[in-house]
Amino acid sequence: MNISIFYEKQDQFKTIKELTYHIGNVGVELKDGNQNREDIDLAAFTYNDAKYIRKEMQINNEDLYFLYIYINIYAENEKEMEYSLNKIEGLLQSKGMQTKRANFRQEQLFLSTIPLNKNEEDIKNVAKRNVLTSGLLSTYPFISSSIFDEKGIYIGKNIYNNSLVFIDRYDTNKYKNANMCIFGTSGAGKSFYTKLLILRYRLLGIEQYIIDPDREYSNLCKELKGTEIKLGPSSNTYVNILEIRKESIEDSNNGYLATKISKLIGFFHMVFGELNEEEKALVEEKLIETYKQKGITFDDRSLYKKNRKNGKRNIFKESQDMPILEDLYNIFEKDKKTQKFKIKLIPFVKGSLSFFNKYTNVEINNKLIVADVYELGEENLKFGMYLFTELFWDKIKKNRKIKKAIYLDEIWRLIGVTSNKEVASFIYKIFKTIRKYGGSGVAITQDVSDLFSLENGTYGKSILNNSNIKSFFSLEEENIRILSENINLTEKEKIEIKSLRRGECLMFVGDEHILTKVESSEKEKKILEGKIYNKDGGRNEFRKYDSN
Repeated sequence: MNISIFYEKQDQFKTIKELTYHIGNVGVELKDGNQNREDIDLAAFTYNDAKYIRKEMQINNEDLYFLYIYINIYAENEKEMEYSLNKIEGLLQSKGMQTKRANFRQEQLFLSTIPLNKNEEDIKNVAKRNVLTSGLLSTYPFISSSIFDEKGIYIGKNIYNNSLVFIDRYDTNKYKNANMCIFGTSGAGKSFYTKLLILRYRLLGIEQYIIDPDREYSNLCKELKGTEIKLGPSSNTYVNILEIRKESIEDSNNGYLATKISKLIGFFHMVFGELNEEEKALVEEKLIETYKQKGITFDDRSLYKKNRKNGKRNIFKESQDMPILEDLYNIFEKDKKTQKFKIKLIPFVKGSLSFFNKYTNVEINNKLIVADVYELGEENLKFGMYLFTELFWDKIKKNRKIKKAIYLDEIWRLIGVTSNKEVASFIYKIFKTIRKYGGSGVAITQDVSDLFSLENGTYGKSILNNSNIKSFFSLEEENIRILSENINLTEKEKIEIKSLRRGECLMFVGDEHILTKVESSEKEKKILEGKIYNKDGGRNEFRKYDSN
């Protein structure tokens, strides 16, 4: 099948003059009302159309074009030809388009569909249709954009024109930041897409830290020889929320304790509930006292101790030198004003969440780290997610020259209505400033409504606006409505998001909007599903990439 489209721009002055003449004549006929009912309806229809076209040309600077569309169908025999003709006619007519066969004008139509740029006069009058500039744009082929970043990773294919989509989100010359948002309902393909990104960036040696609330990345972590840290009642790996790490601030800055306390206030907002200013000041006072017991003050030198091996150079205090939640619990117990805080800390010190009351016992030097917080349960997930987010943020700030990424799955738990302003502000700060550390923040969620539920969606909208790459998989109508209130979506794009198939997404990459089908090789699928085996039946180990 060959398709040829011709556009002929009409003289604006002449067109408006003829429209005005037509409107005047038809207007008189409508007033007289001497015609039958069918003639009146037809005249009224053309009258309104003429007025609309004139208004668009005079007020909205539209131009009028004549549009001609010719389709040339070819086949090896007459039967196949008739079948193809009927099929194409049926498809077009089902879309509300009129078709007409070029009987006795086949030669003229054939000449018009080959690259001679010749629109035969014999068929022009029959094929002519009026169209304004805005309607004309929708008929132009190859209008879909293409993205091919030279050093990018392969994402998939453009659904409209089959061009390959390669994106280098760390290209600072092209993109304002490397942040990403990945939204989609359960089963739409967002998790597979995220894992595919992790796999391909792993091959490039980029540091990646993943918060995993649903235990979706365990197999991938094993296949890629990453480090998995589990936090829960049955785990034997611990991270101390009160630990101050050397990389928490940059070498040129100071204020370790002040920085740590500001982060802890957000954590304790989640533990104690919303704190007023007086309660916040009281908690801060007790935190200062807790650190002071360990010899840690606002003087950064208090965080260093003598090196026992050679005594020449002081070293940063280790995990065992830091306070734990039980130390804070004991401080709360001494003051009547903080008894209510002590009671709320009981589960974290003596109860089901006592694994928070441990010294850090994990070394995280791997370039791929997955934080599994699945065992925490629905109510306590936010505590684990915040703990690891703060830990990973310190790792990200360690070296500006190294490319890295942090993936926050089910991010709504940290910036939605179940969270608080301090925590949401901390997450927003990550997305706002991670660029200068060579990093990328990736927000993943299926609960779009929850994402915009805190402070009238302020934090959700801020993170969305601070993400230069957005991938929208299939969403429910209610989520699409909420999304459209916070980002510019055309009516066409709303329909597309709703009707996307599994593995398809609408991508906003800078100013480009592209419908993309995410693609992977069979081997990649097996790796993502944890099904790689060698010839002898044993598990095939993924090649371990060293730090160089």
